[in-house]
Amino acid sequence: MSIFLFTDFGAADLYVGQVKSVLLEYAPDAAVIDLLHEAPAFNIRASAHLLAALTARIPSHGVTLAVVDPGVGGERAPVIVLADGKWFVGPDNGLLSVVAARAQGVQVFPISWRPAMLSESFHGRDLFAPFAGMLARGDLDVAQLEGKAGLDVNFGGEDLPEVIYVDHYGNAMTGLRAGGVAREACIAVEGRRIGYGRVFSEVAEGEVFWYENSLGLVEIAANAVSAALKLHVKIGQPVSVGS
Repeated sequence: MSIFLFTDFGAADLYVGQVKSVLLEYAPDAAVIDLLHEAPAFNIRASAHLLAALTARIPSHGVTLAVVDPGVGGERAPVIVLADGKWFVGPDNGLLSVVAARAQGVQVFPISWRPAMLSESFHGRDLFAPFAGMLARGDLDVAQLEGKAGLDVNFGGEDLPEVIYVDHYGNAMTGLRAGGVAREACIAVEGRRIGYGRVFSEVAEGEVFWYENSLGLVEIAANAVSAALKLHVKIGQPVSVGS
């Protein structure tokens, strides 16, 4: 079984390696795939929508370790979510709630186990990684786990009309699923109305447009330049759909 990592730890920082060392200890035969380590820091709602978009191609029975956890060490609970046959391990702070809300079948299980050594500030390494490893190794069965009625923090499954991620090209992904947006519509951001383009090569160099990206989200881009710099947009910026 494979383990997929989604965090705001930073790919160039020292945290991801520590998590992977624990996964190697608990599940040495599991493939570990980095989905993203630059999730919007501290922004749980944006990260929850980005996670939901990224998990579409995770195979059934895959284990996703998801950590965007500014409340680590506080009252938020650690949980496991089984959504449409896919496992998710992380904090019950809303991060897993969009995945859960959009799934056809969901089960939620609190994590009551605690390791002998648990850092108050690094549950990703000491608590969530061991559990993800145990799941990937096949040590845990649904029948062994005591379920709970649902998540404590639930953002729901509706789209989020905001910029949720800006990649290194300067393309601004939104929390809007493109399947629900007419191609004739304009996306408004920062007082500017942006029209649709199918792909980069179909608009002039430097032109700003929106398109359906490979995750199925509305993305604001520009041909060969940074749309984020050109429009002065950042994560959390509201967007709207108009004619």
